[in-house]
Amino acid sequence: MAVYKLDPNKISFPHPSLADPDGLLAIGGDLSVNRLVLAYNHGIFPWYDEGQPIMWWCPRERFIIRPSEIHISHSMKKFMKKHDTGIILNRDFADTMHRCRLKREFNEGTWITDDMEAAYHRLHNAGFATSVESYIDGELAGGLYGVVIGRCFFGESMFSDKENGSKIALVKLAQYLETLNFLMIDCQFHTDHLESMGGVRIGYDEYKAMIDRGLEP
Repeated sequence: MAVYKLDPNKISFPHPSLADPDGLLAIGGDLSVNRLVLAYNHGIFPWYDEGQPIMWWCPRERFIIRPSEIHISHSMKKFMKKHDTGIILNRDFADTMHRCRLKREFNEGTWITDDMEAAYHRLHNAGFATSVESYIDGELAGGLYGVVIGRCFFGESMFSDKENGSKIALVKLAQYLETLNFLMIDCQFHTDHLESMGGVRIGYDEYKAMIDRGLEP
């Protein structure tokens, strides 16, 4: 199956049904705010390595957490009772994203390139991207960042500097988003860790319907 090459001068994408079996939909284009917002409105996201063309993905199977269904393990409940835990939104978006990059570069490699950092910082300045920083006993412990479209949060990456730092960020974010009637936290890809916290697989049609519902006034 041929992969669609985007016109950098035209903000558009092929229909998500044209993605290949692995979810690759298109290459090229740019990382402008308008193109990124259009992409996330359709469940499309960029993911590529340094030196590659921009690659846009739209897998048919998605992995999400419904905020009301976040699972807090017994051990995590004990940890949260023992410690003072909380989150701050947008303490420093650029710093949080860079910390996510450094953690991944050190451990397993990362898609968070200089261009991606700059692009998502522009998204943040436009009101479409948010960082979440967790604190344990008054100290920065971890965090995550993602894209916010309507009542849907599209998680991108996370980091931990202390035990349970990223877990606290995700749990507290889910609890906060539930109060705002958010429909989902998109995890992009399945992991056993996220499944243990309430993640479930759904098909693209159900996923896109949730995005559309989240965009309703």
